[in-house]
Amino acid sequence: MGLTIAQKIIKEHLLKGEMVAGSEIALRIDQTLTQDATGTMAYLEFETMGIDRVRTERSVAYIDHNTLQSGFENADDHRFIQSIAKKYGIYFSRPGNGICHQVHLERFGIPGKTLIGSDSHTPTGGGIGMLAFGAGGLDVAVAMGGGAYYITMPKMIKVNLTGKLRPFVTAKDVSLEILRILSVKGGVGYIIEWGGEGIKSLSVPERATITNMGTELGATTSIFPSDEITKAFLEAEGRGEVWKPLESDADAEYDRVIDIDLSTLEPLIAKPHSPDNIAKVSDLKGTKVDQVCIGSCTNSSLLDMLKVAALLRGKTISPDVSLSISPGSKQVLAMLADCGALSDILASGARVLECACGPCIGMGFSPNSAGVSLRTFNRNFEGRSGTADGKVYLVSPETAVAAAITGYITDPTLLGEMPTVEMPEQFKIDDSAIIAPATPDEAKELEVLRGPNIKKFPDAKPQENELSAELVLKVEDNITTDHIMPAGAKILPYRSNIPYLSQFCFGVCDKTFPERALAAGQSIIVGGSNYGQGSSREHAALVPLYLGVRAVITKSFARIHIANLINAGIMPLTFENPADYDKLEQGDRLTIKNIYEGMESGKMTLIDETKGLELPLVCSFTERQIAILKAGSLLAYTKEENA
Repeated sequence: MGLTIAQKIIKEHLLKGEMVAGSEIALRIDQTLTQDATGTMAYLEFETMGIDRVRTERSVAYIDHNTLQSGFENADDHRFIQSIAKKYGIYFSRPGNGICHQVHLERFGIPGKTLIGSDSHTPTGGGIGMLAFGAGGLDVAVAMGGGAYYITMPKMIKVNLTGKLRPFVTAKDVSLEILRILSVKGGVGYIIEWGGEGIKSLSVPERATITNMGTELGATTSIFPSDEITKAFLEAEGRGEVWKPLESDADAEYDRVIDIDLSTLEPLIAKPHSPDNIAKVSDLKGTKVDQVCIGSCTNSSLLDMLKVAALLRGKTISPDVSLSISPGSKQVLAMLADCGALSDILASGARVLECACGPCIGMGFSPNSAGVSLRTFNRNFEGRSGTADGKVYLVSPETAVAAAITGYITDPTLLGEMPTVEMPEQFKIDDSAIIAPATPDEAKELEVLRGPNIKKFPDAKPQENELSAELVLKVEDNITTDHIMPAGAKILPYRSNIPYLSQFCFGVCDKTFPERALAAGQSIIVGGSNYGQGSSREHAALVPLYLGVRAVITKSFARIHIANLINAGIMPLTFENPADYDKLEQGDRLTIKNIYEGMESGKMTLIDETKGLELPLVCSFTERQIAILKAGSLLAYTKEENA
């Protein structure tokens, strides 16, 4: 039997385990990336390991999330990350140089290499044929130290594309179509490979949009072949020498095959408050729009921005709409300025923001009260925009422009003829905002600079054989990491200060949770299905750990979050009978006995002391994960292993 693209890369990087779906495998990691909202904690964890230099082929630290320096906190974190990068062999991308995934695609990504990043949209790298995973900061820290990255061997989905996109129908619409088909849970446990004749009409930026949005499916990652289109992109970036062809074998087998005819698609939109709440744009025509945001790691490439500029040329946005545009990188912004496209954007009345994540993570440009905001982003979770009652829709840049001009949700095909956009044969290369690390000899003399907002991460708490605790919080299905640990301009500056950050934990669901959890001493959370979807932020595990949460019991978990819980030393368990979720109430006293035996057998019993119930639970831990939980955290386990 032949191999898929992902299986070929896994085979080349396999350190432990067998390529059998459902079993644990360990991979050698070639590259890592961090961003500043997660990076400070990852580098504190790396320091604790006592390793004097990263052992990857390339590690890069990006500043793209916390760029709003309204106090000393973000600036201190940036200084800390820059100093630690210089000392430990990490390249440092300065604030303003761009969004990590866009810049990494431009300057560092290599087909066939493995990449993990402390950001859930790291699979963007699959657009050039990388096997790229979002991961928690601890996993990234271990990989930087030369350790393996452990995942469950995924199943494989093949998406066959045929036909060609019509004008005003885009890669974003392809992403929304697959979300319509699979939902935000449909990709869990799978790697999604995109292929078929239809991919030949998709550029690397368009492919990267699709792999970026694969994260919203819950997929382990997504990947495209590395072909002549990939080669042309890398050559335009002055990096043609790193290209290599990569495709699946003709007799490769997939667990599921999905066919999409690109020529039949039309502009789509994701309604509040989930990326899979899909409708046709034409079905929502006439909905008044207050705000439009174009950018994010999903849709901020030069191709996207040139199309936006061409559609805005000679037009003025509606007086009732506020339009922001965030180029994905300094390279994109410079090339927009050089060709005159930036002038077209500015003349329309748009506000051009910094080359950063910005509004996507609630870092400014929040909509008005109950405002309708159309965004070219990847997530529209409730409250993520920074406005609690904001109504956020996800759209393509073309649909975003149509709304900005008309003031209403408008089918972009009604704008007339789509302008022709020509991509340059060579991109403008300027790596002056990427700072190389010191040599090993120079590094010995360097000091790591720390500000007062940088606190240590919570102490490890080894899992004992019995747990008796209060059920301090019961939540519904599809709880995101934004529910657990919100982002936004008011909170993000404290990502390196777990004690302060803890007061915001689950604030969207229950503002009393932090106080009640601390008072309980140790506690249990109960959730519905797909608990922990969304961002890779390990703070959604570290902060509950700090507040005393020892176990989370749900109907099901999202992939990255279950790994982050284990890494933090919190036990993730699921109901054997999902209906048992309804039998528990907040405030119940819960007990789990014989935990060590249960972790080995995969079965435990939850005793509700308040109601006199016994409910069966299941779990699936590897020997390594059991050792991590018994040690108290991945960090404690790694230190024991190194010792």
